[in-house]
Parts: sequence; structure tokens; C-alpha cells
Amino acid sequence: MPQASSNKTASSRDIGMDLGTANTLVYARGHGIVLDEPSVVAVKAGTTTALAVGTDAKETIGRTPGSITAIRPLRGGVICDYEAAEEMIRHFVRKAVPGRRPRTRMVICVPSGVTPVERRAIVQAATRAGARAVHLIEEPMAAAIGAGLPVAEPRGSMVVDIGGGTSEVAVISLGGIVTSRSLRVGGDRLDTAVMDHVRKEHGLLIGERTAEDVKLGLGSAWPVPDRPELETRTFTVRGRERVGGMPKTLTLTAQDVRAALDEPVEAIITAVRTTLEECPPELSGDVMEHGIVLTGGGALLPGLDLRMASATGIPVFVADNPLECVVQGSGRCVEDLDTLDTLGGPSAPAKV
Repeated sequence: MPQASSNKTASSRDIGMDLGTANTLVYARGHGIVLDEPSVVAVKAGTTTALAVGTDAKETIGRTPGSITAIRPLRGGVICDYEAAEEMIRHFVRKAVPGRRPRTRMVICVPSGVTPVERRAIVQAATRAGARAVHLIEEPMAAAIGAGLPVAEPRGSMVVDIGGGTSEVAVISLGGIVTSRSLRVGGDRLDTAVMDHVRKEHGLLIGERTAEDVKLGLGSAWPVPDRPELETRTFTVRGRERVGGMPKTLTLTAQDVRAALDEPVEAIITAVRTTLEECPPELSGDVMEHGIVLTGGGALLPGLDLRMASATGIPVFVADNPLECVVQGSGRCVEDLDTLDTLGGPSAPAKV
């Protein structure tokens, strides 16, 4: 997905934020998506002083001297470093709403499985970063809204949102989440799976950025008939030998990477099956008729839709612009804050 223009700014004080483990996207009322940057903060070691945030900070991962530490403030979709998260949110809000302005109203997307303590941490971080009012909306609901699903109708809609830290599976009807699963398996877990596979099978140690490049270049969940060229691709990685510690080069195949990704992909599909088993029969019929919609960065993994369809017997579709669905859903709420009041059930947003 092309990066949002850094020159696009907003006059509105209301913003929607997809505060993701891997990337943060910001939607400004009346302007659309104005920011899309990695959720990374580079700080001076031993202090909380931020030296870089977002794209600039990501460039330092794996390459920082001892005096600089690259931090990802969110893990599994929740805050793990409060001070870094607060600094990151403040930085992104300033970029999205520049200049001296009244404190902004924010709609922030959170995983459906977050605890009250984790919700409170997100609200406090946003408030300290400059928000005067914070609404929390669950990610699968935001993803469904952003994908254009009829969430307010008395019809079952199923969405699977695969982000960097979590995968959210939900069946939605009448503005509420009827049944759902939230598992801390996402793009980061896929990267870790590649690292573990290369270490165990080939005795080579590689870093997070290399593993992500391998996933993006060779990753797939299932052979794709329309893209036979994927089966013959190779990827050369450079790393350090597990035994001996010397630099080494290795060539991986698409089949190698598919085997590496099998476990986390199967965990996502198992969550989909479990959610379907708990779904009321009438809504199951709706899902069978209208299919499952994939959103999030993980939806772009080639063959995932085919594998999920084979495992469930239900049609599976990848949403248009899956990377933007969650932030677009929060943006719909920002454009009409009354929309938040129509969302009921377990997914009802929290307002602070």
C-alpha cells in the first residue's frame, strides 16, 4: 500500500487511530488517512528520551549502537511500554493535527480480547498525549465497518482481521459482536516462525527485518493456481551460523517458507472454526451464504483465502485495501460520532 502523504494535514481535531503492533494509521475527520508509519520508537539507552519515531525509528531496528534502543511499544495489540507508547501517540497526533489546537477527540481501535487494565492503559496514554475524549472500538467491528459489511443489519457477517500482533475473528449482527476469538498470532508471529524454521532446519540465525523480507517475498499459506510463479521463487538470506558464529548465505524456497508458516496459519484457521461452531445456526447460514471477509496485513498472504475456504467449506474473500479497513472503520465513526452510539452488545465502545 502506498504511504500516506506526509504533507497531508488536517484542520479537524477529531481523529481515528488504528494503533497497531506493526504500524499505526491515523484518519483525520474530513481528510481521510493522513498518516501511516511503523509503531516504533528509538530512545537513548537508559532514558525515555525519544530520538526518532515511526519510519525513521524503524530504520534503526537491528542496527542501533549501544547508546540507542529501538522499542516497539505494543506487543500483541496492547501497550507493553507505557512511556514509549505515550510518546509515539503524541508524535503521531502532532503530525496528523499540526499546530496549536484544542485537545483532540480520538477513536482508537483495540483488540477484542484486551482486558480492562489494558484498555485503561491505552486511554491514559492517549489522554496524556493530548486527547480530550477517547472512544475505544474493537478491531473486528472497525474492520467490518471499513470493509463495508452491513454490521447494523439483522444478518450475520464474519470478519477475520489479521494484524501485526493479533488476529481477530468475529461474527457481527445488529451492530454487535455475537461471537468472537482474539488470538495473539499475527504478522509478528509469522516472522518469528520464519526465524525459528531457519534456525532449526538450517542452523542460521537471522533478524526480524530479514524474516519479514522473506515472508513478504516468498510467504504463502497454500499453492495459488493463478500464480504458479510463486512456487519457483527463491530468496537469498544472510545471517550468522548458529554454531561457529560465522557469516553465512542461504537460499530458501517457497516450500521452505510455507512449511515455516504452517503452525501460525493453522492457529488462525482453528480460531475461525471455533468461532463458527459457537455461532447461532441462523447466523451460520448467513455466513455460509455471504462468506468470510479477510482484512489486515495478513489477508495479503497468498493462498490464505484458499486454505481457509478449503478448511471451512465457506467462501473466503479478501477485502479491498485490507490494510486500511480498521482505520477506515474508525474514520467512519469519526465522521459521524453518533455511529458509535448505534453499536451495541459486547462491542459497544468505551468513552472516557
